Amino acid sequence: MNITVTKTGAPKPKPADDILGFGQYFTDHMFLMNHDPEKGWHDPRVVPHGPLPLDPAAMCLHYGQELFEGLKAYRGVDGKLRLFRYRDNIRRFNRSCARLDVPLIDEALFRDALLTLLRTETDWTPRSADASLYIRPYLIATDPFLGVRSSKSYLFILLLSPVGAYYKGGITPTSIYVETEDVRAVRGGLGSVKAAANYAATLRAQTRAGAGGFAQVMWLDALERTYVEEIGTSNAFFVIDGTVLTPALNDSVLPGITRDSCLCLLREWGVPAEERPVSIDEVYSAYADGKLEECFATGTAAVVSPVGQLCYAGQSITIAGGGVGPIAGKLYDSLTGIQWGRIPDTRGWTEVYA
Repeated sequence: MNITVTKTGAPKPKPADDILGFGQYFTDHMFLMNHDPEKGWHDPRVVPHGPLPLDPAAMCLHYGQELFEGLKAYRGVDGKLRLFRYRDNIRRFNRSCARLDVPLIDEALFRDALLTLLRTETDWTPRSADASLYIRPYLIATDPFLGVRSSKSYLFILLLSPVGAYYKGGITPTSIYVETEDVRAVRGGLGSVKAAANYAATLRAQTRAGAGGFAQVMWLDALERTYVEEIGTSNAFFVIDGTVLTPALNDSVLPGITRDSCLCLLREWGVPAEERPVSIDEVYSAYADGKLEECFATGTAAVVSPVGQLCYAGQSITIAGGGVGPIAGKLYDSLTGIQWGRIPDTRGWTEVYA
């Protein structure tokens, strides 16, 4: 399809890289595309960033039929602009569509939309080390209808947001509270896809954790409240007696792209790595035996986030001396090195687009 581009007549001043934070600023343009039963996906266009015309009865506002993705573009040390494993994000977006009964988006069309918007906004990609351009594809149901069914019309949107380094001054360990009341997702639900509803269910526990001085929540399974599933919005990893453990994927754990990248690197390095159920009791027993060496989370925003303190049932433990463990540090350096072009990409994970 031909993608039309309408440039803004009032470009915004670009914020300095040192004040970016995360998700606070947006570029001059966005991408929109509509779907209806008669035309399918149609009218792909880049337009000035601005409010969306939306009927108050739009089904996304009432029944939560909405989903999203998150990825980044990087200005490398060579000045070239790169994407990291973005085709996997496109595929995961379509898996989310399938689960929420939404029409899929052709992968080639998705790619063209993404690259057209990125090339329109090349000057918005930060130039500072470790800053990047966050990309938020999302999709909402737009039928003006009050009744529980799948919508017939949809709007697909791409937003771009320049973001700063997640860790100012370098990678920093976090404190995590193990949630025992609320749950993030259940098997058979939406936990393995990026549905907006997943995140609404986490907010109360995150607020409680923050009030207690913790940075994030560790989620346990919904049925037995025993097995670790995720940390905040990220995948969980533990290093116990020399072996890296991460919860096995099921339909309540998101198949993270950073998670998969870490597992690929660990296996290339010859580090034992297992995907299997990990109970919180196993973690605390390993700590008591002196075998819990590291804990960290992986995701798009922070890449690798070490856990320095963990609190479960009133018992706090300090992991890796409250610092950054060697495996978490090596994974962080390796992945960010590939993303910013500081080290060679020998796996075909990155694509230069400008």
